[in-house]
Amino acid sequence: MKATKITLQQEPRIRVDFTYDPVKVQQIKTISGARWSNNFKVWHIPYTKEAFNQLKKLFPDIEIEVSKENHQIEKRPEIAKNPPTLKLVLPSEKTTEKKKQHFDHSAIEITVSAKQISVKMPKNDTDVQFIRSFMYFRWNKSGFCWIIPNYKDNLEKIKTYFGERKVILTDNSASQLNVNSTSAQQPTVEQNELFVKNVSFKQLKVYFVYDKSIALQVKRLPLCSWNSDEKCWQLPYSEKFLNELKTLAMENALSFTYQDEAKQQIKPRKSRYDIVNYRTCPPEMVEKLKELRYSKHTIASYSDLFEEFLNYYENIEPEAITETMIVEFLRYLVNERRVSTSYQNQSINAIKFYYERVLGGIRKIYLIDRPREEMYLPEVLSEEEVKAILDATENLKHKAILMTIYSAGLRISEAINLKIKDIDSQRMQIRVEQGKGKKDRYTLLGKKTLEVLRKYFVEYKPKVFIFEGSDGGCYSSRSIQKILKNAVIKAQIKKRITVHSLRHSFATHLLEAGTDLRYIQSLLGHSSSKTTEIYTHITTKGFDQIVSPLDRMEINM
Repeated sequence: MKATKITLQQEPRIRVDFTYDPVKVQQIKTISGARWSNNFKVWHIPYTKEAFNQLKKLFPDIEIEVSKENHQIEKRPEIAKNPPTLKLVLPSEKTTEKKKQHFDHSAIEITVSAKQISVKMPKNDTDVQFIRSFMYFRWNKSGFCWIIPNYKDNLEKIKTYFGERKVILTDNSASQLNVNSTSAQQPTVEQNELFVKNVSFKQLKVYFVYDKSIALQVKRLPLCSWNSDEKCWQLPYSEKFLNELKTLAMENALSFTYQDEAKQQIKPRKSRYDIVNYRTCPPEMVEKLKELRYSKHTIASYSDLFEEFLNYYENIEPEAITETMIVEFLRYLVNERRVSTSYQNQSINAIKFYYERVLGGIRKIYLIDRPREEMYLPEVLSEEEVKAILDATENLKHKAILMTIYSAGLRISEAINLKIKDIDSQRMQIRVEQGKGKKDRYTLLGKKTLEVLRKYFVEYKPKVFIFEGSDGGCYSSRSIQKILKNAVIKAQIKKRITVHSLRHSFATHLLEAGTDLRYIQSLLGHSSSKTTEIYTHITTKGFDQIVSPLDRMEINM
């Protein structure tokens, strides 16, 4: 049996090597903090005097390699079954001055990112009062540090205040990740010009020479926000908003310039067949996700995203990957892959889940500026277009599927998991069991939908699920997407329509018919009313029927 020192996840540990013996394993487990490493196939214990003395007491004959140097593993360039070993330095109370500095808890740790400054310091009322003097300060419970905006001269004030004390300063601001780093350059805008750029029919970006009055008018547009990275105002694309911008330009005697810009396509990642020794998601991560009752979709998504991360560093063990390397990978996603912000955020979440929840690491602040989430308005169909799609669908089963999704406002996953018992023809309701967010709800069962479903039942005789595949299980979501795509082509509709567009159309048409937003929120299963309110920005019907309260008053003119 031999003990050597290693560093795992930037934490010193004592590795214990021995030929497998169940008795020794049980003895090792009695040491507080002892853990088994699946990657290195060894037991390791905390690098503390108490743990070391307990190890010596259990195994008096253990071989210990001693060195005066205190090395640390930074990287492992190659995959190896056994990690590089380091000479063990016995925990001792007689430490050198150099080690005292290394483990000096009185030091002030200042970490600078592009948008914030984190300060980790010993508790001191005077220092806390200084930190509290900054605007928008906050305490980060998970990172045990203070967060201050990296704004104006905040950093200089902090450096001056702690100037005579021991400060460990890490400046990552130059290497921070920004989703807009690959954005196109700002257009040249002339005086008295309103320049509007349409990005892939999803977003409108508005540029003009600064004028306070115009800025206030643009700011009042629904869902409008300032993009500090591109120095422009932006809002979701819709014909309604575009017309309002044209009117605004005309009222302010501005020339209106409009430009379509196709969004850069996401570059595909390497196929698993192009990577030698492709590494799959660690089984312990999948098991942890299942243990915490994550949905099948989330498990598949996290596993797939983490595999991309693992194979980006294909010759490095996960435990040896540093935070800097994580930032480099995320920068690769943005600059080279050009992924969406939601894809990027999910990648961050998958990586954090592995290191914090699976490996049990301390929750920490990853020095990554999370990208601004784009606000898009969903594409919706008119009632005439929905009718055209359903009329173009001749197959009874296909028509029943599309009618059920539209008339009940279902997600595609909810439609394929509907069971016969979920149809309540007496109360004219459909029960959605464990929808998104693991929530049950009731939604509408339309009379015409019920008629079609009864015809479908007679002909197809489903047993458990309403819409069953050829093998008797759930119907394929891919098949439903294909059904809708063919129907849209037959109906000669040019809009970019997905199955989810039927759900958006359901909500919009209810709103246009005068249904209260609270009822629509309940039918859709939205947790927040803000999610449902998005449909108020899509519809244009009904506004001409709204009468101002002033017009109902009899006023002497």
